[in-house]
Amino acid sequence: MNTSSVHISKKLLSTKAIYSLTPFTLLDYPDRTACIVWFAGCNMRCLYCYNPDIVLGKGQIDFDSILFFLQSRKGLLDGVVLSGGECTMHKNIVSFIKKIKEMGFVVKIDTNGSNPKVLQKLIQDQLIDYVALDFKSLPGTFKHITKSKLFPEFEQSLSLLLQSEIPFEIRTTFHSSLISEPEFVKMIEYLEEQHFEGNYYVQHFVNNVPTLSELDDSHKEIRLKNFSSSKIKVIFRD
Repeated sequence: MNTSSVHISKKLLSTKAIYSLTPFTLLDYPDRTACIVWFAGCNMRCLYCYNPDIVLGKGQIDFDSILFFLQSRKGLLDGVVLSGGECTMHKNIVSFIKKIKEMGFVVKIDTNGSNPKVLQKLIQDQLIDYVALDFKSLPGTFKHITKSKLFPEFEQSLSLLLQSEIPFEIRTTFHSSLISEPEFVKMIEYLEEQHFEGNYYVQHFVNNVPTLSELDDSHKEIRLKNFSSSKIKVIFRD
């Protein structure tokens, strides 16, 4: 099988970094037909995380198997979504994306913004076409929610995207016990201070689903209010 002329080592091809594959989606890449590659592992432990099996699990699928699948979907799919877990954690992510791009697919990454150096490389080499950046919370609650100290890295990643020409979205998972309404308003103000303009997507926590931590039900009254400003449109997603 010839996936492209770009060199890629046998060790990389056989590396099992991927937890699972969703072969088709119309929802995860705006205006594109795509598949989703779910990377195992994450450097955050968000209390509300819906993917504990992926975050805590190990890779089940090697890169070669994914590339073989993509070869069979050329002309049928537009793009590939790299999600997780945290896809930018993998040391060979750049080489892997080069292979995908050589096949003619557009690439979207879902990221928590914790690896700005990797993101910068992907931007400079024109390897990504769309980014979904998770905005977990402001510094005061970031460590509690994510169990990490990676807010400065998130901030660097946001700055890189704002300076680039790559289309991107910012999104937040909202749980009323973790982020208060006044804190949410400050998050919007923070984005304005960073000169972000456009859609800000908010996913309300879905009660009664398995998560990394046991949480009380989240109240949904916030969805009834309009938080949009002149530059930022707040959109609540189901």
